[in-house]
Amino acid sequence: MAKVIYKSYTQNDNLLFPPSLGDFIAENDPVRVLNTIVDHLDLSKIEATYAGGGTSSYHPRLLVKTVFYAYLQNVFSGRKMETLLKRDVNFMWLSGMQAPDFNTINLSRKNRLADVIDDLFTQVVQLLVDGQLVSLEAQRLRHVHPPSGYL
Repeated sequence: MAKVIYKSYTQNDNLLFPPSLGDFIAENDPVRVLNTIVDHLDLSKIEATYAGGGTSSYHPRLLVKTVFYAYLQNVFSGRKMETLLKRDVNFMWLSGMQAPDFNTINLSRKNRLADVIDDLFTQVVQLLVDGQLVSLEAQRLRHVHPPSGYL
């Protein structure tokens, strides 16, 4: 009978793992696209909502990226976003390994994003149009009859 050989398996918390989170994310992954888009958004309306003083705040870009990427993943729960920021490589990379808690995420959505979300999405669409990635030209629709017996 042949000897069984196992791959090396050592749980060692002292390893620097991973050397770079970005190494685990494909160049064309949607998280990279979203990251680039949000980096080009004007967040001055959000920044104006911060009073200053007190403890340091999470950067508005981090919070916008987190919320937008979560929405792209059909995640709408602040608690789930908090969990993903601690467990999911894409979220950890996007946030720079920062993990705001669900209360911070929810307060940001309520107090900072709610009033400017339409403006942010308009900026996203404008960036895509300017980059010729989408067109706003109306498409001519053909009148299509349903198959007989369909109605």
